[in-house]
Order: sequence, then structure tokens, then C-alpha cells
Amino acid sequence: MPHFTRAELESFRGVEVPDLVGDGVRLVFVGINPGLRTAATQIHFGNPGNRFRPALVEAGVLAPAVGGVPGMTEADLAELVRRGVGITNLVRRATARADELSAAELVEGAARLEAFVATHRPQVVAVLGITAYRIAFALPRAVPGRQPDDLAGAALWVVPNPSGLNAHETVASLGAAYAEPARAAGIGPVGVR
Repeated sequence: MPHFTRAELESFRGVEVPDLVGDGVRLVFVGINPGLRTAATQIHFGNPGNRFRPALVEAGVLAPAVGGVPGMTEADLAELVRRGVGITNLVRRATARADELSAAELVEGAARLEAFVATHRPQVVAVLGITAYRIAFALPRAVPGRQPDDLAGAALWVVPNPSGLNAHETVASLGAAYAEPARAAGIGPVGVR
């Protein structure tokens, strides 16, 4: 895992990370926007402190890391694509924290996400974060879980954000939440066909 100084990480503000999507994508996880380390490494959820990968293990979407290496790797991303899982973000530009984004950027992100879903046609979309979802889709009373309306033909879920700033969630609770849209997309536990 490369080490970056604070100044080096700051140089990645505004950098975009390409969407992770392959043929036959069935489930797309939607982050709020890339963090600076993710932009630096070009690996979604690339910060070793982020709980996304451990939550995916808990959900049965990924196998435990070989050697206990924290954070997502290029091999993990390839495995997600192989399993029919994609990753995108509401806002493409990297920031140190999601609260640096404007409401207008999140609203624009909702429109971009709808176009992405219409193009790639996953069965299920899971947005990671209720607050960003409420702002982006102008649904201030939305609650986590399966949403009543689909998004461009895909079943829509809102699940907790894996950021450590979302401290009331545990890896176990994140994993349980992520397992629901995975099951809805027909993505069974690792090793089960």
C-alpha cells in the first residue's frame, strides 16, 4: 500500500476515478464521491481504513483478504466485476470529505446516476448514504432500505455509508445491509454458485 504525505494527497483534489463496470453488471454500489486516497490510487474505496471491503466480506460478496491486507485492491475490483458488481459515485470529483460537496453537485449526480443505470442496466442499485441520497434525489423523508421507486428500471436500495465518520454502524451492520441488495441482484455468498 503506497504511502502519501498530506500534501501529496491534497494534490488529488478534483481528480476523478473511472466507474467500475463490466458486461453483465447486476449490482452497482454508489458512493458519494471518491476520497483523496482513492483518487491517488485509482482504486475505489482504496483507503485502508474504509470499511467497505470488510463489509463486503461480511456480506459474502468478497472473500477475506489474503494476508489480511486492508482496503480494496485491484484484484478485489477485478473479482467484483467478475461477480457482476460495479461501483460508481454520485459525484466524480475527489475531496477529503463528502461534506465538501454542494447540494447542486449531488442533484447533478442523481441525474448522472440515472443515465449510468439506463446505459448499463443493472438489476439493483445500492446508494451508500441516506443523507446524500435525500439531497441528491430531493427526498428528505427517504428511509434506508429498499426504495419504493426503481431507478431507470433497477431496484433501488439505500444502505449505510462505510465511512468511519458513520461511527454508529459496525462492519457487521454494514455487511447485513449490503447483503440485502446483493441477494436481490442474485449475487450469492462467495463460493456459492
